[in-house]
Order: sequence, then C-alpha cells, then structure tokens
Amino acid sequence: MEWTPLDITVRVGCDIAYETSVPTPVLFVLRPRLEGRVLVMQEKLSFGIGLPSYEFQDSHGNLAYRSTLMPGRNDIFHDALVAVSSRPDDRDVRGPVVPVGQLPSDVLRYVLPSRYCDSDKLMDFAWKNFGHIPNGLPRVQAICDWVHRNIEYRYLSGRSDLSASEVIGRRYGVCRDFAHSAIALCRTFNLPARYVTGHLPDIGCLDPGTPMDFHAYCEVYLGTRWFTFDPRFNVPRIGRVKVAQGADAVDGAFSTIFGEARLTRFNVWAYQVDPKRVTVGDPVDLAQRIDNSLTVRLG
Repeated sequence: MEWTPLDITVRVGCDIAYETSVPTPVLFVLRPRLEGRVLVMQEKLSFGIGLPSYEFQDSHGNLAYRSTLMPGRNDIFHDALVAVSSRPDDRDVRGPVVPVGQLPSDVLRYVLPSRYCDSDKLMDFAWKNFGHIPNGLPRVQAICDWVHRNIEYRYLSGRSDLSASEVIGRRYGVCRDFAHSAIALCRTFNLPARYVTGHLPDIGCLDPGTPMDFHAYCEVYLGTRWFTFDPRFNVPRIGRVKVAQGADAVDGAFSTIFGEARLTRFNVWAYQVDPKRVTVGDPVDLAQRIDNSLTVRLG
C-alpha cells in the first residue's frame, strides 16, 4: 500500500450504559485498530468506577477488554480523535487471484463457512448468478452490486440470529446483513472475505438521516492484500476507522455479555472535526462537524 497523507481528523466514540443485577463478565471491542491509514491522536476509554478491565489481543488481532458489569448501572465511554486519509477506498488490485491452495495460512480461514456467513448453503445461488463473471475484482463488485440492489436497508430490522442465506431469502436487513451476504457469496468462490466493523463518517457525502451507529462492511483478499467493500453504500468512502475484523459478527461485536444485562443507553458518533477546536471529552456537538457535505474539507 502506498503511503498516503493523514490530512483529515475524525472524532469517533460511544457512550453506552448497561444495567444488571449480578456481576456479569463481558468483553468489549471499542478501540480503533492501529493499522492502515489511521493515527489515533487523542483517546479516552473508561468502563465506570470500580470495574476492572484487562486488555488483550484476540485471535483476529482486535484490541479487546475483559471486564465485569457490576450490579446497577455501568457506564462505558470511548472517545478518540483519529487522523485519516482524504483518499477513498482503494481499488488498485495488482496481480491475479491467488488459488486457494496457495493462500497465506492466516488468510485461509476466511474462505470457510461461518455461523453468519453460511456460504455452503449458497453455492447454487452464487454460481447461477455470478459464475459467468471473471473471478477477482469484477466478480466481487458484481456481488456487492447485487446485494446493494436486491437487499433493502431497513433501520432497526436486524436480528442477532440471521445468517446470510436467510437475509438473501428475505431480501432486507441492516449493514451487518449486507456485509454477511457479500462475504458468504465471495467465499463460495474461494475468495477470502472477512467481516469488519467500525466507524464511518459522512465525508464527501450527505448524512443518510439515520442515527449514528457502528458500521459493518467487509474486506476481500485480492492479489496480495485486503481491499474494502461496502455493499450497504456500494461506493468508495473516505475516513473509515476500523475497530474489529473477523469471520463474521461474532468476532466484530462491540460487546459480548456472558449473562443477562439490559442496554439502557447507546450513543455512537463519527464525524469530521477541526482538531484545533475539539478535544476528547468535550460534549458531543454535531454543530462542530465539518463533514455531511459533498465537498471534502482537509484539516
């Protein structure tokens, strides 16, 4: 990957609260991954008073925290200023598709079916609809085009038990369903594909009008490296801040609770700011955003 200037600043984070009646183990994955075209300039992370937390790196390289929700209300807060590139998602694929027998060992896992990306159930559908398209970038783009055009986005329609084959059958869902569908279809052709979750500000585009949330998309291994694809919006975007990656949403969940807890507050933000006017911990003020425009502003 060519070096690119980190000439845009985005503010990303979340303010979440859980209530529980008994001590409840939990995993959190909230911090940006320290890779690619991002640089965390300021960051604040807290799990509430008295909650012990232990950082570790999971099997997919995500920064995870083991903690315990205590009886009563538990406040979780993350806020960061991240420098990103003003360049959109890359499509400069170099080299042919690597045969499955020659894939790097750490990539091979992403051609296999998983809980939510049940590619084994989609073989006939995939070959019927995409088997005639040249393998590699043309086939991946055709898959994303199909998902974008044929799966209706319905806010709050997501369910935690839906697999890709079920989403393709019912033809509507949320961003995680779009990602799962594209990933599963890519895997039917032995194209390694993985699930990604993170933040996506509205840089160079207009706010779609839905409440801010974590965003799910996918990455596909083409040539010798991973490329970003987002069937929900289906256009290259600017300013992604990756938080987690894995086989599917099991590996990308911002929280995994081992017991019962009630989510009582959920606020997420991702917007471009002027780093001279905003710092972490300031009140979240969308009047300070300098995105939500077709014009890309640097700085």
